[in-house]
Amino acid sequence: MIAKKRVTAKRKARRMTPAEIDEFFARLAELDPEPGTELEYSTPFELLVAVVLSAQATDVGVNKATKKLFPVANTPWSLLDLGEEKLKRHISTIGLYNAKAANVIALSALLLERHGGEVPATRAELEALPGVGRKTANVVLNTAFGEETIAVDTHIFRVANRTGMAPGKDVRAVEDGLLRVVPSQYRRHAHHWLILHGRYTCKARKPECPACPVRDLCHWPEKTAAT
Repeated sequence: MIAKKRVTAKRKARRMTPAEIDEFFARLAELDPEPGTELEYSTPFELLVAVVLSAQATDVGVNKATKKLFPVANTPWSLLDLGEEKLKRHISTIGLYNAKAANVIALSALLLERHGGEVPATRAELEALPGVGRKTANVVLNTAFGEETIAVDTHIFRVANRTGMAPGKDVRAVEDGLLRVVPSQYRRHAHHWLILHGRYTCKARKPECPACPVRDLCHWPEKTAAT
């Protein structure tokens, strides 16, 4: 007789209630009323370039590169004057720098051609730029223009699924879910609260559950214990 294989399904968090979600953001807002990106920038164009460079790279690594790049070239005009090969040398410490340099040069040219060198404030126009996808567009729309968008990266995807706030199988499902459940008064800064929470508390390998300010609201069944 062939023994039946035991299948152990990974436990999933039950969904957070609206009251729990409201309290979740109220606590994060109290701890950090004005959260922001950790990318260093001074103009929408610098932010756009930094976000394009940040794909599969850390904010710390991008900041190190842009700290040297932006004093030399921080506008579409000056980046085109710098040229792709010199740009590569400035960002060579960042992963995928060859492709990123090509995209930055191409988007700079397109901004000059279509938008007078200004960063557009609509999703369609942003996503038409080389190297700019939905996530990058969401970051720029939220951070530079104050739109209530949520750019779902690995941190937000993890937090939304672990806590039961807005579980989803892919980033778009999580984004749509968050926009449905995040209370309106917190939607402006939800993007940054969730990223920072995932980056420093709800970490991938070893989450800091004992020190988490929203531990009691989270429905993740595998919370870590104090050691």
